[in-house]
Amino acid sequence: MSDAPQLLYADDSLLALEKPSGMLSVLGRGEDKQDCLWSWATREFPDALIVHRLDMATSGIILLARGKAMQSALSRLFAERRVEKQYTAVVAGRLAASEGKVDLPLICDWPNRPRQRVSFEHGKSALTEFKRLNFEGEDRTRVLLLPYTGRSHQLRVHMQAIGHPILGDEFYAPPAARAAALRLLLHASQLSFAHPVSGREVALVSRAPF
Repeated sequence: MSDAPQLLYADDSLLALEKPSGMLSVLGRGEDKQDCLWSWATREFPDALIVHRLDMATSGIILLARGKAMQSALSRLFAERRVEKQYTAVVAGRLAASEGKVDLPLICDWPNRPRQRVSFEHGKSALTEFKRLNFEGEDRTRVLLLPYTGRSHQLRVHMQAIGHPILGDEFYAPPAARAAALRLLLHASQLSFAHPVSGREVALVSRAPF
């Protein structure tokens, strides 16, 4: 059983929850995959509906809509890239560049799904900006990741592609980097957007638990 999510924000239109690592965003197949963020939220907010997802291994902020109309409005914000997303991660190695961008198209690695891979021929565009925050010891770096697109596993594949896999990543990190953390060190730490009803700026912040 995962840790319980934390309620970060609630009003008549939407909710923001902090999802723990190891919890699904939505129901999965099988009795062992019924503990998810959405089912937890509906215990207190029966009208809660999922708008976007985080990987099971990723922790951090998830928005939920209250009702179908708000689900459509929030989904439109994500589709039009009017939601600013920031993630905190710890990656293997000492990242030489203080900042940069990774522009590599991604496609599902179908025989090895849910893994994704870079494909210049068939992949969909994927762009990530990174900023180095600080070095942690001799062989790891804390980074801020800003995805401009929302492809599956985008941040995980992009950091691995430039030689700095996220620590604890069971899919993309080599054995030493995978074993360097008990969980994936990736956390959705900030979401900013204009509230669909009031128009005011909403800035949600969640500190990485690692």
